[in-house]
Amino acid sequence: MPPSQHPSTPVRDHGKEGRQPQRRGFRDDIQGVRALAVLAIMLYHAGLSPYPGGFVTLDVFFVVSGFLITHLLLKEVDRDGSVSLVKFYARRARRILPAASIVTVATLAASAIWLGVVEAKDAATDALWTAFFAANIRFASEQTDYFAQDTAASPFQHFWSLAVEEQFYLVLPLLVVLAAWWAARRAGSVRARAAIVLGTMTVVSLAWSVHASTSSPETAYFSTFTRTWEFGVGALLAIIAPWLVRPLGARDRSLLAATGLAAVVVACFTVTEETAFPGYVALLPVLGTGAIMVAGAEWSGRPPLVQRMLGIAPLRWVGDASYSLYLWHWPVFLVASQHVGRDLSLRGTAAAVLVTFALSWATYRFVETPFRTLSWSPVRTLRLYPASVGIVLAASLVAGFVVERSLVQDDAPPITVASQDEGPTGEELSDDPAVALVQASARAAEDGEPIPSDLEPGLLDLKGDKADLGECEYGAAPWKLCRRGDTEGERTLVLLGNSHGRHWVPALERIAERAGYRAYYLVKSACTPARVESLHPKLDEPFDECTDFNRWALNRIARLEPDLVVITGSAPRGIVVDGEVVKDRDEILPAMGQGFADAIADVQPYAGRVAVLGDAPKRQREPADCLGRRGATLADCADEPVDSARQVTLTARDAAQDAGVDWVDPQRWFCAGGLCPAVVGATITMRDLGHLTTAYSEQLAEPLGRELGLWGRD
Repeated sequence: MPPSQHPSTPVRDHGKEGRQPQRRGFRDDIQGVRALAVLAIMLYHAGLSPYPGGFVTLDVFFVVSGFLITHLLLKEVDRDGSVSLVKFYARRARRILPAASIVTVATLAASAIWLGVVEAKDAATDALWTAFFAANIRFASEQTDYFAQDTAASPFQHFWSLAVEEQFYLVLPLLVVLAAWWAARRAGSVRARAAIVLGTMTVVSLAWSVHASTSSPETAYFSTFTRTWEFGVGALLAIIAPWLVRPLGARDRSLLAATGLAAVVVACFTVTEETAFPGYVALLPVLGTGAIMVAGAEWSGRPPLVQRMLGIAPLRWVGDASYSLYLWHWPVFLVASQHVGRDLSLRGTAAAVLVTFALSWATYRFVETPFRTLSWSPVRTLRLYPASVGIVLAASLVAGFVVERSLVQDDAPPITVASQDEGPTGEELSDDPAVALVQASARAAEDGEPIPSDLEPGLLDLKGDKADLGECEYGAAPWKLCRRGDTEGERTLVLLGNSHGRHWVPALERIAERAGYRAYYLVKSACTPARVESLHPKLDEPFDECTDFNRWALNRIARLEPDLVVITGSAPRGIVVDGEVVKDRDEILPAMGQGFADAIADVQPYAGRVAVLGDAPKRQREPADCLGRRGATLADCADEPVDSARQVTLTARDAAQDAGVDWVDPQRWFCAGGLCPAVVGATITMRDLGHLTTAYSEQLAEPLGRELGLWGRD
């Protein structure tokens, strides 16, 4: 998110005609564009926007930044013959660091006070990445889904765009210096050389953006390489704008600006969270913004109509404070909603907006403005960089210490069968130890007993608690087999599934080792084993890689001829039927039933035995959130299972029974009396809404092994 910087484009003062005077040397229409963009994304993040693509306004800021900074750099070259890197980064330090540091420290404090311990601890780590302008790298490496609705977002997630911008600014002045050196050496035009250098960079980045947005959408969204072309378009337009607008009069400029605004609005309404983005789709808001930038360039008379409309006083004020507004709005909205544990009401949202504007005004008035006019030398100003890092580092360490201290609670014992006489509905405890412990835990949750002190895994370890697949993380092809379990065993076991199959690997590994089975875990994230045409996990198009993987897995099963194949998995977020995208659960259910039946039929000819393992019941609340709240009890994290997920499990049961193969229903190992406790004994059952923890998966090895007829087998 760029700060408020203006090119020194002279304009005339028309105040004597009764209109709001334009500020000499400023493009007030650009401030209006900034204002509309930041208000649009605030509405989007507040959940109040009538458009699904409010996130495209970030691309507006990238174009504006590329345009303005390149304009200023070229002016410096015209004046001094080159660019002073020290002065450039000193200006950036004055504009970026003070406000960002203030917001970061305040957000850390708010997170430590009002968020759950897991979110607050992650926030302390995220803050360190923001201090080094690497937040986008952090979120990309964590495979953060910017649009995820069922996982808690970071209060620093919005800093990714600032990181992308500053990473680009590490390169842009160097490219301009290179162009100036090239022009001096070859006696050519600096602008022409800069256009060649920046144009090459822009084309390469756009091509990569188109590719990466479909091949790896999570990382592509946060990547500097997929976003560089957006800055590049702004930079190129800054170079060629004088030539482009020379023949245009006021009416043509207004028409051009209006067309650009319309393109951005259309993008807001047509781009969705399922769109491959940025990619070529981002051309719409990018070129639309570029049209607005060009329309107001090199104009010395009364501004054209659209430029005057964009330059009205209220929009100018919002545009001036847009940097602070962007920095504050996300943590205010997010901390408030996570603290209350639900989406904000209309009244709550209105209060959050008021708080955002108040904080932004104070930051703009008392932080941004004084530092922007600071009279320090460039070398002295550069000290703001280590000072900012030091302040954020200290605040992060303090916040992390406070959060870890809050985890220390009274010595609450684990839940045991002996501690409870009955289940949650008054029923007698089962003779099956695993089921009885679930019943006792459900009763303890219903009674609001304290959370056991020594949880396994620890709350802070939940996020990364995934079953280890060794060398067989089945991402993109080519794929290979990895022998696990008892690698010298004479019998063979194969697990076929998606990530909801992967979470059973710790249990099956123990079973295979004990029963003497070689094990092969053919599990791929987001790829259901049911024979349906899955929708891509992020895009509204077929997940061809899943189809290929299932075909490859069946081929491996045919060669292995295993003694046992275990099939398990959840439904995809959508399927493709006769070329049409289907997301309605009522339509997906029968297709999943047939898909499981087809999967069973596919493997039966090659397997000695087939077992279908039902999916673990889906939770309604994140365990890390409800268990990590201050003062939480077991009652705060006891859920009823999600019915729609259960219906998919029942279709798998029906397919198994119709085919005459084994069926294992794990529901009783998670829920009792319609209540699913987050903690069984002292073990957290799920790391998120739908995936087992490795500890609980291992704990279920014995009951699952007995159900499969393998536990203790010689």
